[in-house]
Amino acid sequence: MKVIIPAAGTGTRLFPHTHTKPKPMVYIAGKPIIGHILDRMTDLEPEEIVLIVGYYKEQLMSYVNEHYGKKFNIRYVEQEKRLGLGHSVYITREYVEGSDVMIALGDMIFKAGYIDFYQKHIENKKCSGSIGVKEVDEPRKYGIVEIEHTSYCIRKLEEKPEKPTSNLGIAGVYFIRDTEMLFNILERMINNGKTTRGEYQLTDALQEMIQCGLKLKTFEVSSWYDCGHARSLLETNQVLLNEKVDVDNTYENENSMIIHPVAIGKNVKIINSVVGPYTSISEGTIIRNSIISDSVIGSRTEISNMNLQTSIVGDDANVFGKHNSLNIGDCSSIEF
Repeated sequence: MKVIIPAAGTGTRLFPHTHTKPKPMVYIAGKPIIGHILDRMTDLEPEEIVLIVGYYKEQLMSYVNEHYGKKFNIRYVEQEKRLGLGHSVYITREYVEGSDVMIALGDMIFKAGYIDFYQKHIENKKCSGSIGVKEVDEPRKYGIVEIEHTSYCIRKLEEKPEKPTSNLGIAGVYFIRDTEMLFNILERMINNGKTTRGEYQLTDALQEMIQCGLKLKTFEVSSWYDCGHARSLLETNQVLLNEKVDVDNTYENENSMIIHPVAIGKNVKIINSVVGPYTSISEGTIIRNSIISDSVIGSRTEISNMNLQTSIVGDDANVFGKHNSLNIGDCSSIEF
């Protein structure tokens, strides 16, 4: 089986943190998002991983080559124009057609490993593909699946419907056996300019597969972590830090308190500060006279005299506050 990871997007919902890096390279819980995704593919042992790159592709390729080049057989395919998920999958045609494929989005981290999803796909037995789903609170924000309850096959898929008829959201992991049919449909969509909201949607192509008589089934995804915007990024950081079992000891601690769980990179200096819980600090950063919790701090950044909570600070930033001197009388209440 081969794996397709679309990771070419600009990550506009994470601006300004994606102004200078692709979304899969945003750092949480000790490594970039793409690192957490690839870690969860180790047990799957894919024949090849096809990583679709585009926006700031050199950063992504350099990191993956350095940290995962010996673990996986990796091929890079560039998507020059971001025309949607369906288009990004289509440009891998010459490398994967004829093979079973798994498609895994480059900004979704799952609590389970992909091998667990693969086993669920196998248990679906005779079908042309399986799609991971989960009940969601706001189905209009997702691709939605309707199930035929007698056969347990998918009856209908729709991308971000105005009036959802189901609350089963597509979770961002797909297994496809009939890749020839999928690519033929995608090619026809692209040649005919058939888009939804200006993009070629994978959901639309899968719906056409069903209309052609192919059987697609679902499997349940217990939890996924969408790293697409700032709030969910911090929530994912908390979850992943709770799972983290190794403890970093390569940073410098001078008269500071570290409250776990945290992830602290190499060559970090923490001076007269309190860090944690639920804080990730990337390599080369300096923290002085500060209190930081529930936050993600980038590389080579310097923070002094600050109290930061639920904050995201990028790479090569300087954040400086100032000490305050107070003379406060009885029964006072002061907030900064």
